[in-house]
Amino acid sequence: MPNTLVPSIASFVSLCSWVRRALVAVALSAILGACAHAPTHNEDDPVLVSFATVGDSRAEAGAPELSPQDERWLQNTPTLHRILSGITSQSPNLLFFNGDMIMGYTPDPRTMDRQYAFWRGIMARFMEDGTYVVPVPGNHEVQRADFKGAAKLARPENEALWRDNMGDLILDTARFQRVVGAAPTAFDPANHPAKDDLDHIASDQTRLSYSFDVRGTHFIIINTDPVGNDSHAPVHWLADDLAAAQARGNRRFFVFGHKPAYTYKFKGGDAIDGFDANPENQQAFWDLMERYNAVYFCGHQHIFHMEQPRLAQGGHAWQVMIGSGGSPFSAKTPTGNPLDRMYAWAQVQVRRSGRVDITAWGFDDKLGPTRVLQKVVVNLSE
Repeated sequence: MPNTLVPSIASFVSLCSWVRRALVAVALSAILGACAHAPTHNEDDPVLVSFATVGDSRAEAGAPELSPQDERWLQNTPTLHRILSGITSQSPNLLFFNGDMIMGYTPDPRTMDRQYAFWRGIMARFMEDGTYVVPVPGNHEVQRADFKGAAKLARPENEALWRDNMGDLILDTARFQRVVGAAPTAFDPANHPAKDDLDHIASDQTRLSYSFDVRGTHFIIINTDPVGNDSHAPVHWLADDLAAAQARGNRRFFVFGHKPAYTYKFKGGDAIDGFDANPENQQAFWDLMERYNAVYFCGHQHIFHMEQPRLAQGGHAWQVMIGSGGSPFSAKTPTGNPLDRMYAWAQVQVRRSGRVDITAWGFDDKLGPTRVLQKVVVNLSE
């Protein structure tokens, strides 16, 4: 009888050795991945506040990739879930969602209420895990067209629906304290752009544009489509708000809005649909960003892009476009820049020195591996 036992044992030992090496490699990969996602620590320059930001998760009816659930609720759930899982692993204090979280655009309040409820259900996990969700209104929330072919314009009824569905998040100071571990200060519900003032706004902006401080850092949320002045930033109110925040001793300023100040001009790209459609407003807004060395986070274009619009003129302020939360890509075909078709979010760490680490994480439309897309270090102490 042939002796096959020895080769069998040798093969088995070899297999065990291969499995052991594979398990070690997997474990090491997991450890490195966890380290990559975890906040970085520096005892000499600690992180005072951390936040994540993303926007534009709504889906479009009839998209072939939608499940029956997502076809009903018009949400790209698989992509949004993947992004939110990545954010959860980073444990930020705050999550700013930069608008277009629902499809909206309808005069039917029941449809919008249901879409808001579905989105709120997806996001509820964060409040229990130590991250406070801060919503930013987008055009899909506040605008609508009452008949086919009509211009999409902001409506008071849609702004009221926003308050009904999101108002409890803006800001529940007791819950904020419990979730974040620090209370927001300088939050005044009456501090918003005034109706019929220099910003030409025709409706109540309560809980649509607002601001607050956390640990020496000032956060401003703006409604970029107010009734009476769509596609505009409320620059007069912003100027007063930023000056008051600086007088209180804040040194770091972050502004969140839905529409961009500068449309991203990628190959085959979108028509101008930000503040640059109104150059005087655009320049006034960016003057403020440069004066206060602020960072502006936006979406609207369904794409990731970071730029310093006035760098060639000696400017320093950054626009971070992060409208990459699951809505159909603005770049329908390859543009030559692989980042143009990546789902992405930004992770931001604000340090005591004024150093700000902005890291964009993302993955491709096949839901491939998550990786760092871009990282910049901004000094906001100057």
